[in-house]
Amino acid sequence: MKGKVILLGVSGGIAAYKAAGLCSALVKEGAVVHVIMTESATRFIAPLTFQSLAKTAVITDIFAEPDPGEISHIALADKADLVVVAPATANVIAKAAHGLADDMLTTTLLATRVPVLFAPAMNVNMYHNPVVQDNLARLRARGWLVAEPGEGPLACGYTGRGRLPEPEELVDVIRAIFRQKKDMQGLRVLVTAGGTRERIDPVRYLTNDSSGKMGFALAEAAARRGADVTLVTGNTTLPPPANVRVVPVESALDMHRVVLDLLPQQDVVIKAAAVADYRPALAAERKIKKTGDRLTIELVRNPDILADIGTRKTDRQVIVGFAAETNDVVTNAAAKLRAKNADLIVANDVSQEGAGFGSDTNIVSLVRPDRPVRELPQMSKRDVAEAILDEILAIRKDRL
Repeated sequence: MKGKVILLGVSGGIAAYKAAGLCSALVKEGAVVHVIMTESATRFIAPLTFQSLAKTAVITDIFAEPDPGEISHIALADKADLVVVAPATANVIAKAAHGLADDMLTTTLLATRVPVLFAPAMNVNMYHNPVVQDNLARLRARGWLVAEPGEGPLACGYTGRGRLPEPEELVDVIRAIFRQKKDMQGLRVLVTAGGTRERIDPVRYLTNDSSGKMGFALAEAAARRGADVTLVTGNTTLPPPANVRVVPVESALDMHRVVLDLLPQQDVVIKAAAVADYRPALAAERKIKKTGDRLTIELVRNPDILADIGTRKTDRQVIVGFAAETNDVVTNAAAKLRAKNADLIVANDVSQEGAGFGSDTNIVSLVRPDRPVRELPQMSKRDVAEAILDEILAIRKDRL
């Protein structure tokens, strides 16, 4: 980060005090930090605090033009390597999503051509409001980045998701942005994510606890690294990643058909979806009425997507599967690797804290044929995704 110019936008929320810690941490990393504060942010923390930490002038007024030879918001946008908005309130997120520019921060956001990272911080109900989620989806669709807020006690007295990540966590995200490589340029990557729904009747279905977070992180990371990414996704509530082609499906049969149709054009297939092994033999056309104390549903096997990919893959294709286990993780993963003719199995113990469905972190082992197992410590799913992509590129390199 040494010598990188970072614009730190601070908007008006109680978490503004954490932005001072972030500013200090970035300066210690060697970055040149310029701080832009909204008027409401100055009600929570004084501009002098940031000026003392960054050793640069803090800008709060769009009409303050200290240098007559330049227009401040254009000059700042041009010299920046990264813009970070932390905390990003619901208000500034809405303005950015809809292109409004009525203060120094939002005007600079419209003028910049560098990566922008938003770190939302607000009340849990505000964060989950569909309007806020729609605005965040708009930002992501434009290629801007969003650091997911943390979960815990909030200043308003509520407990839930909405906490600004700690400064050290945001520094890690910023480091990853600057480290970002374009080493997958020209590769076509297919990722599956989420759980499938197997219909019992028009209002009921069988499914699992998969959130799709791991698959979405993989798709997003591959796109950032330059790949042409198609994401085939089952049941999930996650917003679509930027610069990724999304194909929604419902059932295992749907996913099987789409994946095999797309397979011949792919260089890499990452099957991260939690696909149901069985489906009801017969899905009722109408809602099944309650008729007794017991109901028996006959289940039949779904096609094995990974195995079918394994029988069809070419020498140029890299096939990656996932093994969500609760015991004998590496042993079961190694058996799956052989049985499915895969090149890599990503295995995890979903009963382990920090590695289960819906978690923002994961703890995985990377299992390859004739290679030592690579065990990764607990890390964010974003970082796990980067490690998996690194392993995929290593496999491709070994084949050269």
